[in-house]
Amino acid sequence: MSIQVGEVIAVNGVKITLKIDEDSSKETLFYAGEKYKGVSIREYISIQRGFRSIVCVVEGEYLDESRVESDGKRVGYIRKVDARPIGYFHKNQFRQGIKYMPMIRDPAFLLQEGKIAEIFGRYATGSFTVGRMLKEDVPISLPWQRLFNSHIGIFGNTGSGKSNTLTKLFTVLFAQKAAAIGEKSKFVILDFNGEYTTGQMVSADKKTVYKLSTQGNGAAGAQGDRFPLRENEFWSAETLSLLFQATQNTQRPFLNRMIQGRRRYQANEHSLSAYAKLKFRDAFCAGECRPATLDLMRSIARLLAFEPLVTLLRGISWHSTQKRFMSSGAYFGTDGMAYAVHLAPTIDSIDASALDAFDQLILRANLQLIGDLNSGHVQFEHIQPLLKRIESSLSSLRKVLTISDIQPVERLMTVISLRRCNAEAKKVLPLLLAKHYYNDHRQTVAHPPNKTVHLIIDEAHNILSEQSSREHESWKDYRLELFEEIIKEGRKFGVFVTISSQRPADISPTIVSQLHNFFIHRLVNERDLFLIDNTISTLDSLSRGLIPSLAQGCCVVTGTSFELPMILQIDRLERAKQPDSEDVNLEALWS
Repeated sequence: MSIQVGEVIAVNGVKITLKIDEDSSKETLFYAGEKYKGVSIREYISIQRGFRSIVCVVEGEYLDESRVESDGKRVGYIRKVDARPIGYFHKNQFRQGIKYMPMIRDPAFLLQEGKIAEIFGRYATGSFTVGRMLKEDVPISLPWQRLFNSHIGIFGNTGSGKSNTLTKLFTVLFAQKAAAIGEKSKFVILDFNGEYTTGQMVSADKKTVYKLSTQGNGAAGAQGDRFPLRENEFWSAETLSLLFQATQNTQRPFLNRMIQGRRRYQANEHSLSAYAKLKFRDAFCAGECRPATLDLMRSIARLLAFEPLVTLLRGISWHSTQKRFMSSGAYFGTDGMAYAVHLAPTIDSIDASALDAFDQLILRANLQLIGDLNSGHVQFEHIQPLLKRIESSLSSLRKVLTISDIQPVERLMTVISLRRCNAEAKKVLPLLLAKHYYNDHRQTVAHPPNKTVHLIIDEAHNILSEQSSREHESWKDYRLELFEEIIKEGRKFGVFVTISSQRPADISPTIVSQLHNFFIHRLVNERDLFLIDNTISTLDSLSRGLIPSLAQGCCVVTGTSFELPMILQIDRLERAKQPDSEDVNLEALWS
């Protein structure tokens, strides 16, 4: 038994027009002990088609322009509403989807509050509650089994509550499932602003925090933590190309030859010293020496801090006319005998055993270039920019990375804070870290996956943007291709990505289109709204229209894990568990 409020007068596709009685405009009605909501925007009504109840949501309301003059004095208007079917009741259970459509003259009824709760019944029971429906005030339990088995996007302008939503999701997950997760899953947060380094999401005993910093002199433990990278990951042409933005056609092949040379001459300090002596001998006995080769050898001598070699090379020059070396006014040739007399005693004392992995990289790059110049494989001008980038970048990288095959035992969650890193490190490190976790997991996981990795990227527009004037075009393509591969192929390996951003329009559309579930807070920029409107197929026009005016903490929840879009007010976390992103209280600051 219910209250009839009107009837269907038009059906146009999935748009249904109803003529509504005047009394239905009241906000709340009571009938036979049941409470009803009046007909208004975003309310639900039932259209009776035979024995079936078709549930529709009201999307528009207007008065018909035609007037009815009943007694010549009183003028009335016909109230009409537009509605869209979203499902139907079958055996007192709500089924989502358009299976039945009403016809003209079918009666429309109000829905009791209990029936409205049944529409979201599968979300109204359960323990994974993160908030309540904004209008219906029904607590909602999210389907965590399907939600965390997908890629998630959390979008919203600054101050809209997206950080609280991100933190709330994983706080509830770990509060209920931490013991069950155990070592089966790994959660990694790339934290650009240092918002999750204290008591957020999970207790300190289950969290590993790396506070990376490029400030200071880089002394171990003095300024910041260092992220451990395996040797085979660091000594990889792909990794080095990523770190130093190597060009495709000349610099990447150079790095490939350098890595192959390292494998050929086994990677220990004694073989590296022998390799350096060999390249020096080849350079002095090649029959001709370029000024660039001598400059490279002088750089190596300074890197080794070997003063006798520095002094020796400072006094040597190449006489291009005589085709001989000159030292202290005397000439000597390029044969082995001259080398043995003038240079071998000093060069044979070269010792590279004290160099760390970063200095070894500089040394090997210089030695490889010496060899390539002697053999005529490269032009010095093509490789020199790469050497300069290596030298300048390593000053920052050695402060935030350590190269070792001894890996620490990571806990349930790993937070990598980039708050104190410079712009260059913030651009390169997320790629390196994402590649580290993705490749390591992909190579070890079973099929089907028996463990998962969940990569959480806060402020994702920093690294997933298509627009950047500070980087080479080919390197930008590589950066996007890496994350696009992770988000397109990662699901089959058990790698899931959660991205949070205040500017979704800046993120690659390919990446946004691969997300499965969305939590959309207030967005007002037209480019952001256009992207949302054209990317999310499960977002209806009514919910989309609410996005620019959502209150703080309120969001539209939609995606493959939800039958219907929902407007949720996310519960605010207690102060100790909130992310460190709250607004400045000027009243308290200036008091």
